[in-house]
Amino acid sequence: MKNVKTTEIKGRPGFTLMEVLVASVIMVVVVIGALTLYSRSNQISVDQQQYAELQHDVRSALYFMTRDIRMVGVGLPPEFGMYAFEGFNNEDQGTEVQPDRLKTMGNMENPLNLRIQNYQGSAVTVTVGDGSFEQFPYPPEFYVNRIVLILPNPSSPCRQGEVRQLTHITWSTGGTNEAFNMSPGLAPGINPPRGLLSNSPCIADDFDDGLIMFVNVKEFWLDTSGKATLDGQALTPGINGYVGEPGILYCTNNGIHFPLAQNIENLQFEYNGDLDDNGILDGFQPWNNTWTDDQINRIRQIRIILVGRTPNRFVTVSGKVPSNIHNYRRPTVSDSPGATTDDYHRRFVLETTVNVRNLSLNLYNTGQR
Repeated sequence: MKNVKTTEIKGRPGFTLMEVLVASVIMVVVVIGALTLYSRSNQISVDQQQYAELQHDVRSALYFMTRDIRMVGVGLPPEFGMYAFEGFNNEDQGTEVQPDRLKTMGNMENPLNLRIQNYQGSAVTVTVGDGSFEQFPYPPEFYVNRIVLILPNPSSPCRQGEVRQLTHITWSTGGTNEAFNMSPGLAPGINPPRGLLSNSPCIADDFDDGLIMFVNVKEFWLDTSGKATLDGQALTPGINGYVGEPGILYCTNNGIHFPLAQNIENLQFEYNGDLDDNGILDGFQPWNNTWTDDQINRIRQIRIILVGRTPNRFVTVSGKVPSNIHNYRRPTVSDSPGATTDDYHRRFVLETTVNVRNLSLNLYNTGQR
């Protein structure tokens, strides 16, 4: 008979209550640390994302402004160079920031510059030389509703122009009897620089051998209030492209408002030219309403200064910002004063200088600098 051995069941090893509590505390600390690190990283990512978007907006807006300002005055005779652009310094929109505005004019986008044979001022037909339309590759329907600038003969004493809207063009077989047809009256809502349309009226003969061209009257301006008034006319949100929100930078082209960028805090322009006619550029300065036609004709460079501001505060900024760091307050640019306190919104300031190419040709040809 085999002996039967009995096995004594001993207690298995385990964790004491104290060990479980210590492990739980360590686990909680690790989880809280991981969540804190994630939250901090996420805050930094959000801050940097909105700053990167702001930089993109400012850079792209400056590119479009630079391209258009470089083309200011194209197609205009030198005698009409004083109407190529007009500045407005520190306009009051009822807000703390008073931005500048720049109005420009020229045949910038669609080349067309033809000599007028006959135009009687109030007439709705402008005749041009035979074969004129054949110089440009536009089909007849391209001319419908286009905006044109009509200028008198540069040799005449008249300096009044007209901005009108075409209805259609007419011509005979073989390219004869070519004429522009347009609606009576000036094109509504389009006001060229420096009162081009409000000078002393011309007589009919002044337009003989004058010029007709497609024209772009553009304004670069910043809406700081969301209730903008442009050239004395209150704008309505949703009409002609106007958004009606503060911080939007616009390019208004022939009465249509095109938003270029958002979250823009300030826009300033400065001008450089040989205003005293001594052969030396005088240095950049804000627009001065006392400048004469001759002085404006000698402006050769325009500086653009654009200040962007993040839409939200930087949550990663803690404590007091050092007094010598102005990243978190509105800076002073040109003659526009800055803020005295920090608001913890990050700024991005970009500036560039544009040579007004079409007005610089005479200066370069004479060898003067």
